Amino acid sequence: MKNNQKKLRVALVFGGKSVEHEVSLKSAKNIAEAMDKSKYEISFIGIDKKGNWLPFDKNLIPPKVSKNIALVPQSGIRTANQNAALSTIGVDVVFPVLHGTFGEDGTIQGLLKLAGIPFVGCSVLGSAVAFDKDIAKRLLRDAGIPNAKFITLHKGDTITFEYAKKTLGLPMFIKPANSGSSVGVSKVLSKKEFNKAISNAFLFDHKILIEEFIDGRELECAILGNKKPIASVVGEVITTKHRFYSYEAKYLDEHGAQIQIPAKLSKALQIKIQKIAIKTFETLSCEGLSRVDVFLKKNGDIYVNEVNTLPGFTNISMYPSLWKASGLSYPKLIDQLLKLAIERFKEEQKLKTSYTK
Repeated sequence: MKNNQKKLRVALVFGGKSVEHEVSLKSAKNIAEAMDKSKYEISFIGIDKKGNWLPFDKNLIPPKVSKNIALVPQSGIRTANQNAALSTIGVDVVFPVLHGTFGEDGTIQGLLKLAGIPFVGCSVLGSAVAFDKDIAKRLLRDAGIPNAKFITLHKGDTITFEYAKKTLGLPMFIKPANSGSSVGVSKVLSKKEFNKAISNAFLFDHKILIEEFIDGRELECAILGNKKPIASVVGEVITTKHRFYSYEAKYLDEHGAQIQIPAKLSKALQIKIQKIAIKTFETLSCEGLSRVDVFLKKNGDIYVNEVNTLPGFTNISMYPSLWKASGLSYPKLIDQLLKLAIERFKEEQKLKTSYTK
C-alpha cells in the first residue's frame, strides 16, 4: 500500500447471543492476527451474551467504563457513554465473525444493510435460508440436489418413534432447524434415545428436523465469490472417538476428529463435488463465502448435508485451511473477502430506489 493511501477501516464484530459465542472470539482473534496492518485499521466490536454491543480492545477485552455501540440507519456505527454522548466510529466495511443465532441467520445482515455499511459474507436472504435447515433442504430438493430425507417437526407437534423409523430408518439424526456447530444434534438408535433427542433439540429451536442417516465420508468444500464463485480443494473430516462430528468433537476434544486436506479422492470425483458445492451455494443465494458439507457414499452418490455461511476462522478451522491448501493464504483470503464485500455494496448502490417516468 502506498504511503499516501488511506487504510481501509474494518470493524470486526464478534461474540453474540449464541451458544457459539466462545468460538466466535477465537475466530475474531485469528482474523485480526492475519490481517495486514499496513492495509487495515481495525475496530473491535464485541457483543456480550446479553446482546450488548461494546467496543473491545485488540486483546478482545471489553471497556472498563460502560460504553455501548449502536448502529444508526444510514449513519454508520456510533458509541455512547453513560451520559449518552455520541461519537462516530469510522468504518468502511464490517467483518461479522458471528456464528449461530443472530450471526448467520440474516439478523445482523439486515441491520448492517439498514445502517448502509458493506459487510463480509452472505446477505439477508442467503444467510436466512442457509441457516434454516428445513428451508435449505426444500430449496436443494427442488433444484435436484440430493440431500437426506427428513421430517420437519414444530413445537407442539407429535410423532411416534415407529413412524420415524419406518420413514427414515435407523439410525436417524434429530437436530434443531436453526442452529450451528452441531449444537442440539443427536444420533438416535432407540425409542428411548428418540424421545430424549426430541426434547433436547427443542431446547434450541421451535422447529426441528428428523433426518435419515447417510452412511458416507464427511467431505467439505469452501466457496468464495459473488457472481462467479470458485471452489477450494475438498477436505475430509474423519471422526475417531465420537458417534458423529458433534460440538464436542469439533471444539472441546482436540483428538475428536482428524482432518484430511486435501481429501483422498480421484480428480474426477473432486471436480464433481466442487460443482455440486457451487450449485448449492448459488441455489441458496449465497454470496462472499460459505462452506458446503457433503456425504460421499461408497457407491459414489453425493448428498449435501448443510451449508455454513459464516464458518469458523480459528487456526484449525476448515474454511481457511481449505483455501490455504488451494494456494490462497490466510491474509490473502481476508483481502479477497473484504474486496467482495465492497464490490457487492457498490453494485447495490447503483440500483434505483425511486420511480419516475
